[in-house]
Amino acid sequence: MAGERQARLGDRIRVILAERLEKGLRDPRLGFVTITDVRVTGDLQHASVFYTVLGSEADREGSAAALKAATGMLRSEVGKHLNTRLTPSLEFILDGIPENAGHIEDLLREARERDQAVAGLAASASPAGEADPYIKPRVDDED
Repeated sequence: MAGERQARLGDRIRVILAERLEKGLRDPRLGFVTITDVRVTGDLQHASVFYTVLGSEADREGSAAALKAATGMLRSEVGKHLNTRLTPSLEFILDGIPENAGHIEDLLREARERDQAVAGLAASASPAGEADPYIKPRVDDED
């Protein structure tokens, strides 16, 4: 039951932050930010906000600085829209999903290429030793 409440609160915080970021902050460093997930602790006093930034490494760093500077304002915005006794503190964490997905895609491509190379070798291979390596039953001469 407590886990369900954490999940609902996390989803609500994600929606509130996404709507607020869609309206925009007055910070030119903020890039195209997407809130991917929010995880709330069991006591509902701390929320870890995972986000991704579309763009280069400089865009990621600028957006991280802008979100850190706007944390207080965003927390008060969350507090206005939640019906809880305490407003959870916010911690913004850059989500590594895009980088991990790219790495996994590279590994899968490499595995596919190796499978094709092995299949090519297997198609042109011939058995070692006799043409028919399987043991055949003996045929007794009746003479």
